Amino acid sequence: MESSHPWFKDWFNSPYYHQLYFNRDEKEAAAFIDKLINHLQPPAGATMLDVACGKGRHSIHLAEKGFDVTGIDLSEESIDEALKSQTDQLHFYRHDMRLPFWINYFDYAFNFFTSFGYFATRREHDNAIRTIAQSIKHNGTFVMDYLNTHYSEDHLVHQFEKEIDGVNYFITKWFDETHFYKKIQVEDDALSEPLIYTEKVAKFSLGDFTDMFAYQGLQIQEVFGDYNFADYNVKTSPRLIMIAKKK
Repeated sequence: MESSHPWFKDWFNSPYYHQLYFNRDEKEAAAFIDKLINHLQPPAGATMLDVACGKGRHSIHLAEKGFDVTGIDLSEESIDEALKSQTDQLHFYRHDMRLPFWINYFDYAFNFFTSFGYFATRREHDNAIRTIAQSIKHNGTFVMDYLNTHYSEDHLVHQFEKEIDGVNYFITKWFDETHFYKKIQVEDDALSEPLIYTEKVAKFSLGDFTDMFAYQGLQIQEVFGDYNFADYNVKTSPRLIMIAKKK
């Protein structure tokens, strides 16, 4: 049973999505946040926006460091879970990143772990960058962490399967000139038939982001290639981590 489009609305609200990705490396994520904050040196109490925050794991970690953090995500289920952690310094809202949010409010904005590239048109992606650019103050900082297209092509594992708590996930990956795809077939005794979801992520290069950012008044200052902040190499870096300033 194939889900209706857009794929991310159904998939990100599915309990199977959360089960499949629940075991993401929390230590690696926390270490990256720690390293990033050490690099950026934000002032105490700085305002931060976590775009596509999911259940808020990065927002929570940032708030614990004393920053005023707001997380937004399209998934109602994720935000419902994140709201359980809400405090005076930590706020969550269900919001579509393609639509305007608060204007000239935040000192920093973040988009972590390839939480972008999902939309059907370039205009929608431009709208999302515009939302982020508008949300930060003059001289504010935006950090985007995206996959590195060339590395991802060269290291793609085409088929594998996972079993989690009696649920089987059969995963197939491929790509074409413009996108990466991941088909996830879910087999669970509780289902009358398997569920199929297909993730689709755009192939954006550093040049693409440079153009998209510039159009919204953002200028890339630094580029790193992994979560240890190694120099970016177009062929060998697993990540594309960009730090931009709002001019």
